[in-house]
Amino acid sequence: MNVKIDSRKVKNGDTFIGIKTLNNNGNDYVFDAIKNGASKVVIEKNKRIKIVNDTRKYLSKYLKRKYKNKLKKIKLIGVTGTNGKTTTCYLIYQALNKLGIKCAYIGTIGFYMDDFICHLDNTTPEIVDLYEMILKCVDNGFEYLVMEVSSHALSLGRVDGLLFDTAIFTNLTQDHLDYHHNIEEYAKCKTKLFDMCNNAIINIDDKYSKMFIKEKNSNYTYGIKDSNYKISDIKTMDNYSIFKLNNVLYKIKLIGKYNVYNMVNVIILFDIIGIKDKNVIREIEAPKGRMDTIKYKKNKIIIDYAHTPDAVLNVIKCTKEITKGKIYVVVGCGGNRDKSKRNIMANICINNADYSIFTTDNPRFEKKEDIIYDMVSNLKDENYIVIYDREEAIKSAIKMLNKEDSLLILGKGHEDYQIIGKKKIHFDDKEVVLKYISML
Repeated sequence: MNVKIDSRKVKNGDTFIGIKTLNNNGNDYVFDAIKNGASKVVIEKNKRIKIVNDTRKYLSKYLKRKYKNKLKKIKLIGVTGTNGKTTTCYLIYQALNKLGIKCAYIGTIGFYMDDFICHLDNTTPEIVDLYEMILKCVDNGFEYLVMEVSSHALSLGRVDGLLFDTAIFTNLTQDHLDYHHNIEEYAKCKTKLFDMCNNAIINIDDKYSKMFIKEKNSNYTYGIKDSNYKISDIKTMDNYSIFKLNNVLYKIKLIGKYNVYNMVNVIILFDIIGIKDKNVIREIEAPKGRMDTIKYKKNKIIIDYAHTPDAVLNVIKCTKEITKGKIYVVVGCGGNRDKSKRNIMANICINNADYSIFTTDNPRFEKKEDIIYDMVSNLKDENYIVIYDREEAIKSAIKMLNKEDSLLILGKGHEDYQIIGKKKIHFDDKEVVLKYISML
């Protein structure tokens, strides 16, 4: 029988029902029952335990109510989208701090607050951890916190109860369809951020952009299409880009059209905040692992976090603009993640680069052979090879380079590990490159 009234007799999977007996009140032993493995508990109301229908909603309301006065002391900027979240946040973080405006950052590359930097397990932390970080920022006198807001965070309610001064939508392309049933559901999930903000900055060139325009918000649109902020005359050079925004010329250290879009978010935010002098735009740089370029002889070796079809295509197109020779790509796909994008990514590589090497990238609990099979099945061209060992794949690609060729090493960017099964093994693409070319 899997129903117990004595917490000492509870085993894994049992239901514990707290009843009053002559000498004991079973309701007082609920925690003992849970500790012993109860999968369900049924108890009467008492002073120690509060029964609610939805604990997450209760938690978000509790935290909002308890800390509402402190939350008023800091302005939150939330950035969502498939690609560009990290770069956009990091650019905002840099720009505001360079202007003497204290701004913290939360996202893929960690929690940044002045010289304090710590790694995060999730792009957007769980709600209690997130509140602790926000409160730490308030206590240390920060005026702004810019954070990446993932679709998982929005779906799971990690940011419920927060009010964002400004929300930014970068773009939406295929990703996370292992979690969301389809791209429409993925898009709808991301729009939740725009129900909890005052100002909205929206990439109007994205086909899903209209979903992010809410009547209650002050909406600022940008893009090559007609918009509040019209982008034109984009030119990518070897180590910088130039463009016009509403006919005003800008020069930035980042390269590529997609990075121009990321920087435009900063410029619009400046206008919302009321910052008129935008010269700082020229000084800020991309975060680690985003178009991170190593010069080798007459070649460029570029390390980038691109791990979605759209991101891979954008990085290859950008590299073509600054490369006279051939383009080689080293790329893999993560295990236990969206399988539907694997073959798409491989096709993008063989159709847009001159030669590709497909390899591992955090296989997790999948066999590396199965992941690569998903990538290469039905490929029509033969301008690729498979090298399962990522370090050997990188070394082999470097050997292939001739004068003025470029090599793209994609998927991991800033990450310094490989996840194989339960193990997180140290592995850094940039370290491998630098060590290998130093021996040549």
